[in-house]
Amino acid sequence: MQGRFTVLAVDHESQARLGILHTAHGDVETPVFMPVGTQGTVKAIAPDRLREIGVQIFLCNAYHLHLRPGEDLVREAGGLHRFISWDRALLTDSGGFQVFSLTDLVRVDDEGVTFRSHLDGSLHRLTPQEAVRIQTALGADVIMILDQCVGFPASSYEERVATERTLRWARCAREAFQSEEQMLFGIVQGGTSRELREWSAQETVRIGFDGYAIGGLSVGEPKPLMYEMIECVEPFLPVEKPRYLMGVGNPVSIVEGVWRGVDMFDCVLPTRNARNACLFTSWGKMNIDRLEFARDFGPVDPDCGCYLCRNFSRAYLRHLFKAGEILAAELATIHNLYFMVKLMKSIRHALRGGYFREFREEFLSRYSENF
Repeated sequence: MQGRFTVLAVDHESQARLGILHTAHGDVETPVFMPVGTQGTVKAIAPDRLREIGVQIFLCNAYHLHLRPGEDLVREAGGLHRFISWDRALLTDSGGFQVFSLTDLVRVDDEGVTFRSHLDGSLHRLTPQEAVRIQTALGADVIMILDQCVGFPASSYEERVATERTLRWARCAREAFQSEEQMLFGIVQGGTSRELREWSAQETVRIGFDGYAIGGLSVGEPKPLMYEMIECVEPFLPVEKPRYLMGVGNPVSIVEGVWRGVDMFDCVLPTRNARNACLFTSWGKMNIDRLEFARDFGPVDPDCGCYLCRNFSRAYLRHLFKAGEILAAELATIHNLYFMVKLMKSIRHALRGGYFREFREEFLSRYSENF
């Protein structure tokens, strides 16, 4: 499929790009952050709030939706967009990360994955072809190949086996993919080996996909090592195709990822942090349950225009968390996702205006992860 991604501008001091991902449910401006809605919902926030905030696309997980409620039910309902009442773009992850994270319930071989449901213990078989079939039935705009991710640290043998297996599965997935409305992304693996990463990127591109993800990072490795892996992969990825760094949602890592040529990001971090009273602000993270905020009647972030900061105080939000009120998670989630959307808009504005280097330097000097 041609013409699914348009590069609008390239930063001349870095690998950063400004672009548009064209999907069947509308254009997505990049660089973009995708909230995670594993079960077909972003936790603690309704779809209308997501639209109001400016979320363009979010991620659902095919593994979980396959187990409950099942792709056949979703297709009967008219597809995932109609089932969850979301008229903008959606991406589904194949379940490869669950293979990594649910190791006690999983057996992996060269043909696929055999696993027991974490819900009821029932036995299931997931192959590259089946992952494509499930995601095609769900109807997401962007679907992912089945891949094998290894943790950190991993032996060179484990890294090579997972990389070779992911490439084998990528070929099977590409052959099985038939949809004209959806896009299929390949995934580059390789652990923390430059040699494997470069080889995986070259071979994945040779297969030919609509976009390319960098997987198997943000699994415990030091950030400089993650940035090094992005840098070694980037030259081998086609400039005319979108690049997606999987599982990264830390604001600093996003800015650094964009600097190195990444167009798309996803992570549970902003919403999970929100539900645990950790808020993103223009100067860094804030733990709102601290005693110092008990009588602080100012907004969480005076520079933020979200619903929380326009209407409620730090003291009130802290009270909601201490009282165990559901509204605490909703307000904090609205705030953190507003922050992420605003960050991505600011990045795109800087790229459009030709001052991304200055933006990056100012952001990194201001934003503290230890506040």
